[in-house]
Amino acid sequence: MCGGTLNILLLGAVRLAPGQLEVFFLLSKKDKVSLIPLGGLGEIGKNMLAIEYNKDFLLIDAGLMFPEEEMLGIDFVIPDYSFLVEHKERVRGIVLTHGHEDHIGALPYLLRDINAPIYGSRLTIGLVQGKLREFGLERAVEYRSINPGDKVKIGPFTVEFIHVNHSIAGTYALAVHTPVGIIVHTADFKIDYTPIDGDPTDLRKFTELGAQGVLALLSDSTNVEGEGFTPSERVLTEKFEELFYKAEGRILVATFASNIHRIQQVINAAMAHGRKVALSGRSMINVVTTAIDLGYLRIPEGVLIDLDDIGKYPPEKLAIVTTGSQGEPMSALTRIATSDHRKISITPNDTVIISASAIPGNEKMVARTINHLFKLGARVIYETTTSIHVSGHARQEELKMMLTMVRPKYFIPVHGEYRHLVQHARLAQELGVPGENVFIPENGDVIEFTRDSGRIAGKVPAGSILVDGLGVGDVGNIVLRDRKQLSQDGILIAVVTISKDTGAIVAGPDLVSRGFVYVREAEHLMEEARLKVKDALEKTVNGGNAEWSSIKSTIREVLSKHLYEKMKRRPMILPIIMEI
Repeated sequence: MCGGTLNILLLGAVRLAPGQLEVFFLLSKKDKVSLIPLGGLGEIGKNMLAIEYNKDFLLIDAGLMFPEEEMLGIDFVIPDYSFLVEHKERVRGIVLTHGHEDHIGALPYLLRDINAPIYGSRLTIGLVQGKLREFGLERAVEYRSINPGDKVKIGPFTVEFIHVNHSIAGTYALAVHTPVGIIVHTADFKIDYTPIDGDPTDLRKFTELGAQGVLALLSDSTNVEGEGFTPSERVLTEKFEELFYKAEGRILVATFASNIHRIQQVINAAMAHGRKVALSGRSMINVVTTAIDLGYLRIPEGVLIDLDDIGKYPPEKLAIVTTGSQGEPMSALTRIATSDHRKISITPNDTVIISASAIPGNEKMVARTINHLFKLGARVIYETTTSIHVSGHARQEELKMMLTMVRPKYFIPVHGEYRHLVQHARLAQELGVPGENVFIPENGDVIEFTRDSGRIAGKVPAGSILVDGLGVGDVGNIVLRDRKQLSQDGILIAVVTISKDTGAIVAGPDLVSRGFVYVREAEHLMEEARLKVKDALEKTVNGGNAEWSSIKSTIREVLSKHLYEKMKRRPMILPIIMEI
């Protein structure tokens, strides 16, 4: 080249046949791969990560998040994936790390807009199929079940699936081989040397990848505040044995429906003490049925019984595994605790074991459920009194091991609130990752890598879509603000009837209160407010030419000022004008 330099990098070579020249593949130093998190950073939930190379996209996970306390009436939250919809023809595949809702829960909505094959373990695919079946989508989707150790070519990406331990079976970390370098995503993981299924995390593979050279590591940050190692799931085996041995009556165990290994431990303890097992809760029944069909749960014939048949067995011969460990309002355990369950009623001889820790934000609901159970006379075993739960996420020493094995050039903490990401980033720097090579991005940031550099290069639209019943995205900040106001101060409706011919007030204003004051106990206040509105309206409509918008504005202003002066409250004021 005249006056310049050919800017290329040797990537590899292939010999076509004996005696022939080798053909060299050349990669421009300008070639880049971009990581685009659309959810899961600075929050626990709605995990979604897009990887882009040469205008092709690979999507990792599509999860939901449960609503925060101020999101009144919202069922759950999913990522804003409008950026992906703009490029939907270039999404080559959706890779799922595991079957938890915060990783697969957004799929029924995403797949309405994007058609791409789904890759995951047999259990993950089974859970997704059951979920999509409810939405009438399962036949329109291409599924590909993957075994640990498999390598799959997806567009320009080669994805290697690595077995890791977590609180659900069939969890895979990912090594995404790109022309620019290897990107390792740990998924949710912990290092369990004695897992229930006997299959520990594949540490050898992570070490091999580290020896090959890893461009970037994305690692689970959820438990970074915990020192040491997360205990093995197996430590609970002895605890369940002890609790089952001491229990005199019926045993109810509440846990996450997806925690197949925990359910296996409960069933093993029940069998050891001659108890039959019934399942309660729709998600529990669906997950257990799928896990049995796929061989993840081993339950001998005759151990499981139908919930309708529990009356046929004495209490000391029964165990019930149920949902509701988070105190969810409509869950089985909550309905049992409030005496609202059609088939199960608590008796003073029952033992209830809540084998889960409260997700941040759910503490009050869990405490309320526990209090109700105690009031009904049950003996309740829960985390703060007995160690009956272990986490599925790695603590500091395991996170250090992962960093030491993989030895990444760049590091990105993921899956955690902002404080978790910062602390994980500091941990990486303590282990030798240069500070300039550690990124703490936000949802929507575009993290761009070449073989020699990494930077946050831009931003794409990212945020939250609120799901309320069948409505997806139709509830926004304005609606939530109105709901919050209604919940705090109620609503006052002012009804005025106006003559169509003259514009004069024919009837009203009549005031209707909901959630503001009880009219009979505030007759003087309401009459005073009504007269003030009437006086103001007579001035406004004098002459008969007043616009409706002006009339409504007058009603709001007069009522707002008067009620705040008298009550220091600001109810939502809804003027209604009828014309006759």
